[in-house]
Amino acid sequence: MINQEISPNTRAEILLEALPYIQKFHQKIVVIKYGGAAMKEPLLRDSFAQDVVLLKYIGIHPVIIHGGGPRINQLLGKLNISSKFIDGHRVTDEETMEVVEMVLSGHVNKEIVSLVQKNGGRAIGLSGKDANLAIAKPLILKKEENGQTKEIFLGQVGTIEKVHPEILFDLIQSGYIPVIAPVSPDKDGKTLNINADNMAGAIAGALKAEKLILLTDTAGVLHNNNVITRLTPLRIRELIREGVIQGGMLPKVQCCLDALDQGVHRTHIIDGRVPHSILIELFSYQGIGTMISLDSETSDF
Repeated sequence: MINQEISPNTRAEILLEALPYIQKFHQKIVVIKYGGAAMKEPLLRDSFAQDVVLLKYIGIHPVIIHGGGPRINQLLGKLNISSKFIDGHRVTDEETMEVVEMVLSGHVNKEIVSLVQKNGGRAIGLSGKDANLAIAKPLILKKEENGQTKEIFLGQVGTIEKVHPEILFDLIQSGYIPVIAPVSPDKDGKTLNINADNMAGAIAGALKAEKLILLTDTAGVLHNNNVITRLTPLRIRELIREGVIQGGMLPKVQCCLDALDQGVHRTHIIDGRVPHSILIELFSYQGIGTMISLDSETSDF
């Protein structure tokens, strides 16, 4: 429903503010990591789908990588399968991996495809297994204990080693919105559970995307409860040393840095709890959340 309190002139000004951004990003690829509250609350689910469909209609190409941890937890609980986490990673045995793949590639992926199509888009669901899209390798954590490095094996948990993006380019050029579940095989065909941020960064890098956007349940990277609107790799390293960036924000920031190293132009950590946060970030001068780029230039693109 259109807000009747907004005057026609104000509506025109909003559209005109968006014009240079639409021109700048026309025919560019934007990779979006979809997770958190934006996946759970009906209003946010609909606003997300509307955002990505609008992008496609105006000539910007969204590619979605999604999570689904809470849904996995729910089904594992019903099946009386316990989960153990180490540094935020789910230790994944063969039984757990079957559930993870069923939830991510089956239930969640197809729900997102249906949601996008309900809002007028054309979406296709796939995982790292399809068309050899992404090859992973086992993720082994390393910890220092008593002056020695200890390796921790997490089972069927992986990190992306190689992306073959040809299928994504084909889908994009055919007018589809790819929706990707973070499940991939290793070189021997064994299925691995992939962190969705890691998957999104690797896909964005392989596509040389214009932007990588991570939807989170926080306003961005915070310092003294204030959002840091712009960051560079140098400043990020300083904030990590100072303890400002820590905990769950560390892997998200690292994902952004890896994507920049692979040729992504800009990366963004934004608040998925805000309706239409993707449009606000892409098409307004002020934006929303934290932008991470290789330099400190003041361009608002």
